[in-house]
Amino acid sequence: MTEHVLSSGTTPPGPATEFDAPVTDAGRVLLERIAEHLPRIRATAAENDRAARFPTETFDAFRKEGLMGATVPAELGGLGVDRLFDVGVALQYVAQADASTALALHLQFSRGLTLGYEWRHGAANARALAERMMRMMVAGDAVMCSGIKDHHSAVTTLTPDGSGGWLLSGRKTLVSMAPIGTHFFINARTDGTDEPPRLVSPVVRSDTPGFTVLNDWDGLGMRASGTMDIVFDNCPVPAEDVMVRDVVGARNDKVLAGQTVSSVSMLGLYVGVAQAAYDLAVGTLARRSAAPQAAARTLVAELDARLYMVRSTLGTALTVIDALNADLSGDLDERGRQMMRHFQRAKLTVNQMAPAIVNDCLTLVGGASFTGAHPLSRLYRDIRAGGFMQPYAYVDGVDFLSAQALGIERDNNYMSTWAARSTSSGNSADPSRRTPMSR
Repeated sequence: MTEHVLSSGTTPPGPATEFDAPVTDAGRVLLERIAEHLPRIRATAAENDRAARFPTETFDAFRKEGLMGATVPAELGGLGVDRLFDVGVALQYVAQADASTALALHLQFSRGLTLGYEWRHGAANARALAERMMRMMVAGDAVMCSGIKDHHSAVTTLTPDGSGGWLLSGRKTLVSMAPIGTHFFINARTDGTDEPPRLVSPVVRSDTPGFTVLNDWDGLGMRASGTMDIVFDNCPVPAEDVMVRDVVGARNDKVLAGQTVSSVSMLGLYVGVAQAAYDLAVGTLARRSAAPQAAARTLVAELDARLYMVRSTLGTALTVIDALNADLSGDLDERGRQMMRHFQRAKLTVNQMAPAIVNDCLTLVGGASFTGAHPLSRLYRDIRAGGFMQPYAYVDGVDFLSAQALGIERDNNYMSTWAARSTSSGNSADPSRRTPMSR
């Protein structure tokens, strides 16, 4: 397989089934514009990784050129990239240069995709909030981060402020792109009302009183992703900046569609890391003066086949999910389950095979790769992050896929089950209970 390096202004060859090229004009425009930034991203990746420094300059350039609004509908001024396949392909090429940059960019792209759905199909307040956020994304005025996972010391809750607004308290962990985030899209549950607790999605500005980004990231991999904890201490949130979801514990599998849309393209990132490792290892072997030994040649052939399998699996999954995503005519619960099932099949495959590919690339290169300065060491650390990403991490993914195969009834909305557990356990968002995060 030829080296997958995209030069400025070009689109890589290859059929869509190999997950090499976009399938729409908007996707091709996005990739061409991203290609102009890849040399700089690649040149600074190692230094940023070693210093755990977020590549602010790269994202400043993205903002100025409107790339932060790439997945915003064209009607609102964005590039109108709405195929998950195309987003995944773009992230793949960014990840070949630097996985941390790709991870952060994924957050912005995924928010445009999900807000686009709210704008078209949501309730009136959700449509208004979505349009306002997306117009700001296009203008470069909104960098959207997502706060999903609660820190172990505090449940994130939204309580009435007594005058029609809300107060947000709690702590989120593993929030990427936090150093430059301007708006944080948070998953929380209501508290202090006369009704059963509900899932809610408030949007919090970074300059809101009581909001703090903790400079606490010291990750094994994705070290330049700006993945930090954020804290809310009675942060005021206007009612118009809150999307109200289901009652905690309610069974609603149609939400799996949105969870799939927001996350499945990220798998392209890990395919990109595996491809970069393969290209580096095979290139190193080819440049050596002596002919490779039989074992090395066998490993190259196996790596080539496994990488083809990973790329084909993800390309097929994204193609099917794009088709399901566009069809709202049938049973929406079943649509959600099918989208998530294709996602989780691909995720399990990528999360198992991509790290194995990178591992074998180290074997090919030899002991030189077992140093902090070698680019394979960064790829080896970065690829491992995929297994921790929701939805779902490995244990939950196994539960979901096996339940679907065996016909076992379960609540598939991981955010609802988290909130239900925190409610029943009596956890609180009391700031005095906050402790350093145990990663």
